[in-house]
Amino acid sequence: MLRAIAAAKKKNDRVDASKICDCLRCDFLPECYMASTAIRERRRTLRYRNLLVRQLVQMKNKISGLLMEAGVSYNKRRLHRAGYFRELLATNPGIDEGLCSLLRLCRETVVRLQKTESALVRSLERDSLLMDRVERLMTVPAVGPITALTWALEVGDAQRFSSIKKAISYCGLCGAEKSSANTVQRTPLFQTAQQTFTDHADRGGEDGTALQPELGDAL
Repeated sequence: MLRAIAAAKKKNDRVDASKICDCLRCDFLPECYMASTAIRERRRTLRYRNLLVRQLVQMKNKISGLLMEAGVSYNKRRLHRAGYFRELLATNPGIDEGLCSLLRLCRETVVRLQKTESALVRSLERDSLLMDRVERLMTVPAVGPITALTWALEVGDAQRFSSIKKAISYCGLCGAEKSSANTVQRTPLFQTAQQTFTDHADRGGEDGTALQPELGDAL
């Protein structure tokens, strides 16, 4: 019924409201899952942590950009280490006073963001509501603390999924199936409404299809 409303040629507020009322009266409207208040509060903290990570990456890129703009050569792997960074500012003649002050300001921002991000993650890991579930999820190969926290807070109650396949599909960890005649193909992984989960999961070689049994046991 809802698809028919979306595809209708005659579409206005009055017609849409009438059709939606008919669906509600006949109990055709699908249920919408709402996480508990406690989960939503902790999920807000995790999403704020994701914002800090994006800002942290921006500041690190800014440091690299300032050095390249001034023609200063540096070790890319060691640039964001405190000792190497101080040595670079002190010994490189290509860094003038103005650039040095900007680089120090960027470095201070990076350190502040790292400390805040670490504190937020530790507070979530030690939360009594999440601790047991996060520990179980981390028993799955390639699942780290951020992936476990993301699953626990973004997915919520896993019992609302009738099968592990629906949970994997919800998280965007499997491609859509397209079949024609005797040919069946799986499309590449895509980012749907569950973009938050796939964006902020650990990049430790996770493969949703390979971890189905272990993930099911950890739920």
